[in-house]
Amino acid sequence: MPVVDVVNLEGKKVGQVELADAIFGAKVNQHLLHEASRWYLRGQRAGTHKTKDKSEVSGAGRKLWKQKGTGRARVGSIRSPLWRHGGTVHGPKPRDYSYALPKKMLLGALRSALSAKLAEQKLTVVDAWTLETHKTKALLETLGKLNHKKSALLVAYGENRNLELASRNAEGVTLAAPNVLQPYDVLKHDLLVLSKDAVARLSHSLDPEKTPVVVPDVATIAPAPKPAKKEAAPKAAAKKPAAAKKAAKPAKKKGKG
Repeated sequence: MPVVDVVNLEGKKVGQVELADAIFGAKVNQHLLHEASRWYLRGQRAGTHKTKDKSEVSGAGRKLWKQKGTGRARVGSIRSPLWRHGGTVHGPKPRDYSYALPKKMLLGALRSALSAKLAEQKLTVVDAWTLETHKTKALLETLGKLNHKKSALLVAYGENRNLELASRNAEGVTLAAPNVLQPYDVLKHDLLVLSKDAVARLSHSLDPEKTPVVVPDVATIAPAPKPAKKEAAPKAAAKKPAAAKKAAKPAKKKGKG
């Protein structure tokens, strides 16, 4: 396992951390990096381009002159694409450029990007992002002590309000969480700065040897035995015979005739 020094925000060494070979020491796959970057950039496109066709441009719809007899070319509308200020034929329409990318390809590309940064010695692990102020100037001074030159990608796990406010106005500095880290962002920035919590989170989420949870098949599960039916309790009194019922009824009084 590669061992990396852990530094504080002053740039002084405070310990070491072991990085997983499968995540930070994997073989760099250029094809996966290209596909992941292309997928990310396609998803960032707004796709709001639009041109007006013949039915959308301004102009009257009447025929300018009669079809025959004038010696001129026949024309049906002033909004014809052949004319100035006419409509555009087969112009761009609003569309969505994003497409689906397999999750295994995206995770493999992220492992390749992290491994490439470590191989180029452009990966730094800090103990924690404990900033005393939210000022951008203080953050830039801290990054200067961490060998920041061109651009930096800061990865922090958990909510950190001071780091969020200080990094959003800094040019070339981007803040990201481990669960939304993109291979394109890792390759785009010159320096990658991870916190110890972010390293632990990435090691857990990008581990390719995680054993999946096996859910038993419904067909193989034996059905539960049905509860036995309770015997009906004997009735307290037996039913009276029909003759006894008739005798019990009082006789109807006959009216006067």
